[in-house]
Amino acid sequence: MQKLKQDLYIGSNLRSLRMEAGLTQEQVAAKLQVMGIQISRPIYAQIESGTYSIKISVLVGLKKIYNTTYDEIFSGVDI
Repeated sequence: MQKLKQDLYIGSNLRSLRMEAGLTQEQVAAKLQVMGIQISRPIYAQIESGTYSIKISVLVGLKKIYNTTYDEIFSGVDI
């Protein structure tokens, strides 16, 4: 699987979206696993903290789980 190098920090946006959805990191990881995306809660926590590069499949899955747009996921990110 291809990974996006997390040179832009989106973890705070992902955390906010998760909190708005009322989900724990464990629940998000479980939902991703049901979608066929292999991820653990510790890896998801690292994605939110910006210490682990996010896989494209995870990004697509999170967009579906949070019922959001990529614009919202990348909101406030300056390039």
